[in-house]
Amino acid sequence: LARSPSVSRLAMAAIANAAVSSLTSPDAKKEEFRKYLERSGVIDALTKVLVGLYEEPEKPSNAIEFIKMTLGAPTGVDVDQLKAENETLRAEAARLREKVGALEEKLGGAAAEE
Repeated sequence: LARSPSVSRLAMAAIANAAVSSLTSPDAKKEEFRKYLERSGVIDALTKVLVGLYEEPEKPSNAIEFIKMTLGAPTGVDVDQLKAENETLRAEAARLREKVGALEEKLGGAAAEE
């Protein structure tokens, strides 16, 4: 069977479209992400913070801390310490749950004997 020129043109067009879409895919993903940031208010919030930093008469020595503070992030918090404390408390809670379960079994067994 001989292929018609229109079939090969269609195949070439499909290949070209696939190549173009793969090249524009990162741009499309960037645009989708930008729209997401815009819809969620991130762009507006960052713009306000950066304008505030720009308009600050005396520029702070640590711009990142200024941005965190302006966005409402807690300052002076030791995240690693909080994570360690959280892990310790989770372990303690698990130990106490086991103890409660054992005591409930013991109590249930004592009530059954009576």
